[in-house]
Amino acid sequence: MSPKLSPIDHSDLTSGVSLSDEVYARIGAAILDGTLAPGERLRDVDIATQLGISRTPVREALQRLERFGLVEVAVGRYTRVSVPDDRVRRETGVFTAYLMGNAVRLALSAATDEELAVIVATADAVVDSARAEDVALLFAKCTEMFELVTRATHNSVFIGVVREAALAIERNLRGWEPFLADTVRRVDLFVRLRAQMHARDGAGAEQSLRELHGVA
Repeated sequence: MSPKLSPIDHSDLTSGVSLSDEVYARIGAAILDGTLAPGERLRDVDIATQLGISRTPVREALQRLERFGLVEVAVGRYTRVSVPDDRVRRETGVFTAYLMGNAVRLALSAATDEELAVIVATADAVVDSARAEDVALLFAKCTEMFELVTRATHNSVFIGVVREAALAIERNLRGWEPFLADTVRRVDLFVRLRAQMHARDGAGAEQSLRELHGVA
């Protein structure tokens, strides 16, 4: 495998971030941006050499990526970047709807007024992108909104679970429309979601999210 990953400078590791976490983030980012293409073989020794580290944290990172479906492992045969299909995308959409429904319930009961104001402002941008029928921008703004929602839960366990799943969610849903095909209904639901978040209506916001993903 030709060099695709830049070496890790241990002095650049931020407080609380382990080497394994950094390797996981590096490989995950390379999968997301296509540097490591779907179906590409991965050898822990090559990756370790490129990153300038031992193989152990690379193996740990690959195992974590396998758990969330970004990497496929056939023992004794290959380790490679997985190729998402429509089934995986549908299942990821359902998973995301339930996960983010729980997140918004937690956040709307725990967020400060300042945090809620930022979330609602981002929801306004979500509504605008839905009205413009700009799928790429809509996905980006939804991702931004739910990152804010997740942090606003103030629940370290929940935040950790979402952080682990975030790479798979972004890779599997990017460029795919898991939302309603009816664009008018889609906009109406995003408008309703924004109003429910502004009112701290956790149950209503959760229901709207499920309807947006077709799992109500």
